[in-house]
Amino acid sequence: MRTPNSPRRPSRRPPEREISTQAAFGRILDHLARSGGDLVDRIVTTSPDVTGTTSLGPWVNRRKLFARGARPDVFKAHRIPSTAKWEFSPDGQHVELGIAEMNLCLLLAAAGLAHSLFGRRLIPIGTVYDPFVARALDALNYACYQDARFLLVGTPSGVTLAPEGGAHQSIGTPLIGMSQPGLTAFEPAFADELAIIMEWAFAHLQRDGAGGGSVYLRLTTNPLEQPLRQGGDRFAADVVAGGYWMRPPGPNCEAVIAYQGAVAGEAIRAAGRVGGARRDVGLLAVTSADRLHAGWTEAQRAREAGDAGARAHVEALLGELPAHCALVTVIDGHPATLSWLGGVAGRRTLPLGVEAFGQTGTIAELYRCSGIDAEAIVRRLDAMTAGRRMLA
Repeated sequence: MRTPNSPRRPSRRPPEREISTQAAFGRILDHLARSGGDLVDRIVTTSPDVTGTTSLGPWVNRRKLFARGARPDVFKAHRIPSTAKWEFSPDGQHVELGIAEMNLCLLLAAAGLAHSLFGRRLIPIGTVYDPFVARALDALNYACYQDARFLLVGTPSGVTLAPEGGAHQSIGTPLIGMSQPGLTAFEPAFADELAIIMEWAFAHLQRDGAGGGSVYLRLTTNPLEQPLRQGGDRFAADVVAGGYWMRPPGPNCEAVIAYQGAVAGEAIRAAGRVGGARRDVGLLAVTSADRLHAGWTEAQRAREAGDAGARAHVEALLGELPAHCALVTVIDGHPATLSWLGGVAGRRTLPLGVEAFGQTGTIAELYRCSGIDAEAIVRRLDAMTAGRRMLA
């Protein structure tokens, strides 16, 4: 069986100073489409009626749509201006679906089993509006049960897509990603994180047996200012393991702000505002609550089996904090996604997140309504640390 190798850094970080993870995903795929190679030639993309709005457009323009027989671009034939090139070919690498998320996951399952059924591996990538992942849960569950290998991209997500209204907001999808066996979930905030995760995902899809599986990315359309950093192997390993210190805590740290995904900007602003008043505040970037939690569970089982030295990545991250240090977690999703972090070392934890949907407004207004903006983080953190000082 021939397996396409994942090239080194196939998903080069886009150069934009401000960019969303959804836009970065589109730039990465466009870079791959232009670069070519064995792995790229095996990629098959698909989407239920949201190809353009989930940033697959550049990929489709370069790699065409699949059809059994060649069909011309109708828009081009009739001289109708369009940014999309709807050219069909037997060599096309995109399958266009109607509004049918169940069909999306059925197709991902079928394509994701090509290596075991036909001895020829495909790399299926499906994009879907994140809240509508729930429409395809039965097919998604059985796809993972059969060990199909694919990349599922839920975007846009959360209340961060505020201008589109309440019908497109997702809340519980991070918990779906954590709870689905055979599916590893990530929610990167920045383009360099996404590039690293996609490189890891291409390799993970191709690993045999229990060492591999499918991957779910939860992305967003809100552009964030990108941090200037060199990265390196250690940074890449931490991103894949599930988290890293955006701002390491000092020796007298009173509190840590842990965030996942689109609320990175709010968490960074909150940490900056409390830095002068609170001692050595740490800022923990969580790229995958799923990976952190799975690693913690595995380490506990290993210790029970007699491996006293087993230590999870999340235990290493939080293990050196002072005993009195509190945690404030924040996510544009259900707060339970990160609330378990307090159990790692028995710390007081206040989980912030979204527990209701349907409001319409600006991103700032909906963050404020949900209590996940910088002001709410500072306010809740101040209340926690002030309470500890009073008791002391």
